[in-house]
Amino acid sequence: MTDWIHSVLTNYITEGDCCVDATMGKGGDTLFLCRMAGKTGSVTAFDIQEEALSFTEKRLKEEGLSAALFLEGHEQMGKHFQPETIQCIMFNLGYLPGGDHNLATKPETTIAAIEEGLRLLKTGGIMSICIYSGGDSGFEERDRVLEFLEHLDEKKYFIAKQEFINKGNHPPMPVFLIKL
Repeated sequence: MTDWIHSVLTNYITEGDCCVDATMGKGGDTLFLCRMAGKTGSVTAFDIQEEALSFTEKRLKEEGLSAALFLEGHEQMGKHFQPETIQCIMFNLGYLPGGDHNLATKPETTIAAIEEGLRLLKTGGIMSICIYSGGDSGFEERDRVLEFLEHLDEKKYFIAKQEFINKGNHPPMPVFLIKL
């Protein structure tokens, strides 16, 4: 799933871009964004767990890459950027792989973060939201995020969701939003 999402995003990110990993996790998306934005770009990543920050920091160092890492919820991203300055924002909803399932993204903060992201995205910028709907609150988060997105102005945003119809166990649902 991650490789497919990354392959879509490569069409939108170029060297020098400003990008955000809204859910740092184990740093995979942060590293991807650093490689895409290059030395002249910038990447900022957010997570509420120290474990995620430490893991990502270590991976960045091993790869010789750098990013600004914040131990904050993704709904706080707006205080770090001016409006319409970000080319790509990535969300990977759910919990830290191998981590505490009680520390998962929540509908309220996720929707607040998406709203902030809409304000921060440049025209032509892209937001990816990978929704994991299993687990304790995943179904509620999926439903509320999709409902929020469905009500956005179609003249301002192009939004597409991908559903897998032959996979069991509630497979992840990637959603792509482009600011028009």
